[in-house]
Order: sequence, then C-alpha cells, then structure tokens
Amino acid sequence: MENIYFKPCKNRLIRILLCQILLIPSIVYAQQDARPYQISLQQAISLGRSNNNLVKAAQSEESAAKADLSDAKINALPSIIASGDYQRFTSLTLYDGFLGHAHSVPKRPSSNGADLNVSAAFNLYSGGKQKAFEAEQNGRKELATVGTLEQTASVSLQVVVQYLGMVRLNDQKRFIQEQVLRAETRVKNINALYSNQKVTRSDVLRAELVLSSVKLNLEQADNDITIASQKLNVLLNLPDSIRVLPADSANMPRPLADTLNSLISEATRSAYVIQKSAFNLKIQEARISGIKANYLPSLALISSYGFSYPNTIFYPPVDQAYSIGFVGLKVSYNISSIYQNKNKMSAGKSRLRELSYVQQNIKDNVKQEANSLLIKYREALNRITVTEKSIEQARVNYKIVSAKYFNQLALLTDLLDADNLYQESRFNLVQAQTGAQLIYYQLLYESGKF
Repeated sequence: MENIYFKPCKNRLIRILLCQILLIPSIVYAQQDARPYQISLQQAISLGRSNNNLVKAAQSEESAAKADLSDAKINALPSIIASGDYQRFTSLTLYDGFLGHAHSVPKRPSSNGADLNVSAAFNLYSGGKQKAFEAEQNGRKELATVGTLEQTASVSLQVVVQYLGMVRLNDQKRFIQEQVLRAETRVKNINALYSNQKVTRSDVLRAELVLSSVKLNLEQADNDITIASQKLNVLLNLPDSIRVLPADSANMPRPLADTLNSLISEATRSAYVIQKSAFNLKIQEARISGIKANYLPSLALISSYGFSYPNTIFYPPVDQAYSIGFVGLKVSYNISSIYQNKNKMSAGKSRLRELSYVQQNIKDNVKQEANSLLIKYREALNRITVTEKSIEQARVNYKIVSAKYFNQLALLTDLLDADNLYQESRFNLVQAQTGAQLIYYQLLYESGKF
C-alpha cells in the first residue's frame, strides 16, 4: 500500500533542495566580492580604539561630563538679571458707596508706566556648597574619563579575542586541508589494496566515510572564519565589503612570565574598576560636604540699579522718570535644616561606608584575578613547550603506523587514530599559542594597562 504522507514530504524536500541550489551562487559571490584587508593584531587594536561605536559613545559621555564641570564652575560667577516692562493703564473707575454711581478719572500722574532694571547677586559664602558641587562634578568627569579608558580597553580585548580566533581558525583550516589530502591519498591507496584483495570492503567504506567527515570539517572551518570576520568587522566598524585577514601567526612574540610580575602590584592601584570605585568615593564625600553646607548660613553681595516712570516714590506721584540703585549684603539661614538634614547626613555616611567596603572587595578580587591569570599564563607557556615536542612524536608515529598498515601489519583503526593524534597535537599547539596571547592581554586589561 502506498504511503499517502510520502509524496508531500518528498515534494517539500525537493523544493528545499532547489532553493538551496539557487542560493549557493549568490552566497559564494557575496563572499568572493568582499575585499580582503590584511592587518596585524596591533593594527586591529588601534582600529578598534578609533572606530568602535561604543568607544565613541563613551567619549561623548566624557565630553558631556567636562561640560557639566565647566557649568558648575560658572555657577560661582555673579548672577546678573536685566528686566524691563511697559504698562498702559486704563482710566480709574470710582464707585459711590458700594457699587453706587460710577464715574471714571484718569490715572495720576500718567496712564503710562515703565521700568528698566539691572540687578546682580554674588555669593560670598554658602558653607562650602559651591566647592562641594564642583568637587562632585569633577569626580563625575574623572569617572567618565576612566569609563572611556575602560570601554576602549574592553573593545580592544574583544578585538584580540576575535583576531586570535581567526588566527586559530585559519591554522585549523590549513591543518584540515592537509588532512583532506592525506585522507584522499589514503582512500586511493586502500582502493588499490582492495582491488588486489589485500583489505576488506569495510576498510574502503570507513576510509571514504572519514574523508567525507574531514571535508565537512573543512566546510565548518570556512563558515566559522566568515562568521569571525563579520564579528571583527562590527568591532572595527568596517563595511561588509571588507574582509579582514590576520597578518600575524599564532606564534607571535610573547613576553616572559617573570616580566609580568609588576602587573600584579599595579593592578590593585590602576585597574579600571578600582579607579572607578575611588572616584565614586570622592563623589560621595563631595555630596556629604554639600549636605553639611546646609547647616551653615549663606552671605551674598547684592546690588541693583534701574529706571522707572512715573515717580511713585514721592507722594503724590510725580509725572517724571527717575533712576535709583543700591548695594548691600544679604544673609540667610534655613532654620529647618537643623532637623531636615539629619537623615540626609546619616544616609550619606552609610553610603560612604558601603562604597568603602565595596572598594576593598574589588581590590581583593582584582588581585586574585591578576594572580590567577599570571598562573595560567605560566601554564600556557609550559603547554606550548610540551606540545611542540609532541607534534614531532605524533608525526613520526603516524608515519610508522601508516607504513605498518599498508604492509598489512596494523589495522585501519590504528592508522586513523594516529592521524587524529597528529592532527590534534597540531591543533593543541595553535590553541596553546593563541591562548597564551589572550591571557597576556587579559592580564593587561585587568591591571588597567591595556
């Protein structure tokens, strides 16, 4: 009996395959259309520092914080206000008794009125409130500056991760291409042995299966390289028409572990998170100073000079303009601050203690993380040394087992295991080399030196 569900599924499968076949040329063309752009790791880092949008956003915030500080300093300057007005009055309506007979008379001495006045106030003393406000804004500006440095270093570290990933993938692709050649040669030789009835059909099938699997690995490596290149383009803010290619190899120069000991002691002072915690403490201290200023009186120098019409200082008013001014002192004290600031001061001091505890915890974490990275860096350097020796051993082992197999002295399983061991040892070396580089840059970032 014919399965009624087979035809729809079969037709759907055919449509999917046709779509994939039609899309393959456009995908290949899009990948080939990308213009290769070969850069070193340091060039990629510099490009990320200057082009990345997150770095530009942090720089904009830093500029805004600098403008806020300038505005805070301007508040210390005298406040000058100029004002003017003109009035045209109607006639004055008078009533006899309560809303009795109404009659109108003109406003004396004139129906016109005008004022022109300039006043100024200069704060002489406010208990340190202005100084505290400037200190708070300066702390915010310094915090924004550290934020820019941290964001720049963070983007640089992400660039390093993607760049080293591409280096590792390119080497992996090269190793897989060589493995494909070995697998193709192996299939050819095994087919020859099978023709001479030296091996069974299972060896041929298994060798062909391994060849197919290696070719799939090669396709996966190509796709991973394309994805990594796109991610690096985003970090560097480059168009899709450019395909970045790493110019450095996995075996790029690395510093000795002993030369990095100074970074551990510097990390507890120069790490970005520690710098930010220190400025947060300064900002909170400035806020407390501002709260304390509310307990004290304020003294200001005030002055004013103006023209007015008509002259209403004399009685009766005179139809004439006059000018007059004054200079004086103004003292004010907010009596309610005695009880209103008590809780504010208590909350401010509690937050200051909280920030102190947080800062100490951050220092401990930074020191521990920096020590851990240095330990892992030493381990990575030792791994490189050991892996370099194992590659030659694995290569010789593969050569021996290959000779044994084609002389009917070893199994195909032994040959494939030897090939995988040789391939894995080469992968491990590249991973150890790029891993050591990444740990080095992570240590720079953690110590605030990136």
